[in-house]
Amino acid sequence: MSEQFAVARSAKRRLSAVKAGVRRSALLARAALGYLTDRVIEIAPRVPVRDLATLRRQFPDLTPEELADKLVAGAVKGTSTVGASVGAAAMLPTPPAMPTELAAEVTGVAAIELKLIAELHEVYGLRPPGGLKERSTAYLTSWAEERGIDVVKPWTLNTALSGPLKRELRQQITKRLMRNLPSLTPFMVGAVVGAMMNRRDTRRLAERVRADLRRHQVAWDDLPQLPPLERPVNVLPPGTLPEHPEA
Repeated sequence: MSEQFAVARSAKRRLSAVKAGVRRSALLARAALGYLTDRVIEIAPRVPVRDLATLRRQFPDLTPEELADKLVAGAVKGTSTVGASVGAAAMLPTPPAMPTELAAEVTGVAAIELKLIAELHEVYGLRPPGGLKERSTAYLTSWAEERGIDVVKPWTLNTALSGPLKRELRQQITKRLMRNLPSLTPFMVGAVVGAMMNRRDTRRLAERVRADLRRHQVAWDDLPQLPPLERPVNVLPPGTLPEHPEA
């Protein structure tokens, strides 16, 4: 009996240790996810965005759809590059229970896609009202929900810091993390998979956002004179967003 009691007590201790380990892992995962969400929110107002006038000067003689195609091609190339070189653009220290490479990929891709979303809204004549913080919050919503935003809706930074939007951002980041895990596979296999996954996801995001924006598109000739976009005070450093002709 004493031997059976000892075996049972040992098994109970092992089970308790496993449960404690699971709880600790869950807490670390939630902390990492919250950290990444806060980082994406912090990055959004720092992304340099070109206004419509600047885009038309850089790409003259293009129709709105042709210009949008150009922007999507550049963003797809950028996120594909990030996926193929995980860790090369490490923008943040390692959060709890999160490899630096994976965290860098998520934030790097988010920066590129937020820039794309903002400039697509410019191309379709649907710049959200308000200043830099309000527009950044609108683009965060667009990124989290994978849709074009309602430009008549008021946007405040507070909505990004708590409530439904933050939950949506966490859900979007979780989906990206799960899809990006294969990019950590060793050698060239991981690079190929990472590039392919990011290319597919960015193109799908762009298609959904553009479909929404087309329904409310304002022709360039009908647009009022809009002021130039203000440049972020703490703009993302050079090299954060890949350099290429469409970027």
